[in-house]
Amino acid sequence: MSEQIDSSRDDAQIEMHAQNEQKCPMSLDEVNLFVPGSQPTWHESYKFLHNEAPVHRIPGEGLAPGADAFILSKYEDIAMVVRDPARFPPPRYTEAPKLEGDETDGSAMKDIVFSPQMNAMQVSMASLRPNMDLWKKHKRELTDPWVGAGADRHTKMITDTVDGLIDEWIDEPGSIDFVERFSRPLPQIVMTTNLGFPLEDIPQLAAWGSEQVRRYVHGHGHRNLLTAAEEADQVKVLSEFADYVLDHVKAKRANPKEDMISWLTQVTYKALDRKLTDIEIVGIVYAMQLGGLETTQYAIAEQARLLCENPQVFADLKAHPAKIKLFNEEVLRLRAPTQGLSTRMTSQDEVFQGVEVPAGSLLHMRWGAANLDPEVYECPRQIDLDRKPITRHLTFSQGPRTCPGNGISRLEQAIAWERLLPRLDSLSYAEENDFEYQPGIMMGLYRLNVDFTKAG
Repeated sequence: MSEQIDSSRDDAQIEMHAQNEQKCPMSLDEVNLFVPGSQPTWHESYKFLHNEAPVHRIPGEGLAPGADAFILSKYEDIAMVVRDPARFPPPRYTEAPKLEGDETDGSAMKDIVFSPQMNAMQVSMASLRPNMDLWKKHKRELTDPWVGAGADRHTKMITDTVDGLIDEWIDEPGSIDFVERFSRPLPQIVMTTNLGFPLEDIPQLAAWGSEQVRRYVHGHGHRNLLTAAEEADQVKVLSEFADYVLDHVKAKRANPKEDMISWLTQVTYKALDRKLTDIEIVGIVYAMQLGGLETTQYAIAEQARLLCENPQVFADLKAHPAKIKLFNEEVLRLRAPTQGLSTRMTSQDEVFQGVEVPAGSLLHMRWGAANLDPEVYECPRQIDLDRKPITRHLTFSQGPRTCPGNGISRLEQAIAWERLLPRLDSLSYAEENDFEYQPGIMMGLYRLNVDFTKAG
């Protein structure tokens, strides 16, 4: 559920991070999940939430003036919410677009103007998946064949990409920034190839990816709010991305290749019995770019970090590669790339853990806390490759609105370690590491310096 975040920051950002760094909470009153620098304290914060406030009110932070929001941290509550999107629908921050023309064939979308309230992905959602039935069909017909259940089609491409990245540094002196040299470029190359963009455009695509997730990195509070000026700047930059994608869509309609955009220009969407419009394809590509980068980058970086801290697990995986997928799932549970989102609301009065939550309340679902719920997971902060079922975590959500790109992300993670481990005899922290995370709701390391020993 991302994204290439540019690791470069100016001095003002660095100073802001230092000034706002969260101290480890000693009580519930000191828990603040939404300030820069709070990532290292999240696991400790979750203990206080689980024990003292499993339904934690955020006064005045709801959708309407005077309304509240609530942080859910228990597994059973979040699992119930995400499995029932009718009872707990996505919030409507803005009025739905009013379209003129034939909404069924998509012609009404052609004159939509991008605005802070209406980006390409939202336009596409309004015409292709405005209800849960179409949401399911959209996923099954338009994204699963490329990034979901059909992601295996990319096995050779991903394997070649992984091998090529390893080749670039395996014979160098044994220390690298693992993020810069491996976990960041891997999903960039894979998603760029999947969509059919030129590889030489990756730096620009990465910059646009960073702009797409600006809200989730630099936004304020649990709603990830940007200022009006920041939103206007984001719209301007992303309009350039939309123009770029439109140019490629038009070119691929005329001369389709073996890539996802070409396929989208040709496929008939059976749910609506028609072809996709250009702007609808831009919206799908927007979602692929948004969700296809950061989740994988951060997951692989955290897997490397945990292997540095657990050499016995490194040795076990090296000796038993069949356990790699189990390990990846455990790290997705322990270090969910996206820790929480305020993406559901109550359609009626509810009671969670004995706490009354009024209809219309905004819910912040804290996946990272649910994945560490001691009532669900024994010794939740330990790696246990024998957990059953090991995929029950909430990192990719559950129910009908699971992350559409979880298939390709899981495939990249598996192939990464299937190819890395045979070529390494050891992996450990280098002498200098600041373990600094980007701000926001994602567990994204800026850098990870590791020492390695090449396998003999």
